[in-house]
Amino acid sequence: MSKRRRWHRLPPATVVDLDGLADAVDPGKLTAGQFVQLMEVLHMLGDAGTGVELSGMRTETFLRFLGRASRDQLDELTAHLELRPVVFDELFRRMADHLSLERAGGIRAVIHWRFTGRDGEDRFETVISGGRCTTGPEPTADPRVTITIDPVDFLRALTGAATLPMLFLSGRVKVKGDIAFASGLISYFDLPDL
Repeated sequence: MSKRRRWHRLPPATVVDLDGLADAVDPGKLTAGQFVQLMEVLHMLGDAGTGVELSGMRTETFLRFLGRASRDQLDELTAHLELRPVVFDELFRRMADHLSLERAGGIRAVIHWRFTGRDGEDRFETVISGGRCTTGPEPTADPRVTITIDPVDFLRALTGAATLPMLFLSGRVKVKGDIAFASGLISYFDLPDL
């Protein structure tokens, strides 16, 4: 007598726990190339409209995942011409959600970011005004400060693996304009505890 297989149908609206996936994957077990491939797959799934998107990952999970990556993995990720803007767009998009109204409510500042890499430079502008934070790739106003930083160092600073003041003191960050404002810039945001 043969046993018949029973096939079970998945419910029509299966939800993927992207935060659980990111927490379960240990970047330390991946090569730099595998880490980039994983990010490529997540990006591809988002582009294909599957509902699995980086934007669906909580900020603390996203930062923790990047924070667990090695410098080599982050270097390969930021060298990837398609993924670098995806990751940076995602990070800058989240800035608006984490602006502290208590600390930044009265601030009016324009920050220009220059990310230097092997293949050129990416630019972003952050505008904090009226208790809001907006970002974009094109400058719209004169900056209070311009921060020039390697993309990997920026990711490491956001994830707590490095601090902007220490990177500045070591010459890895260049600041033009209001240095005091730049040194306290991260304090205007409620970054999640990792």
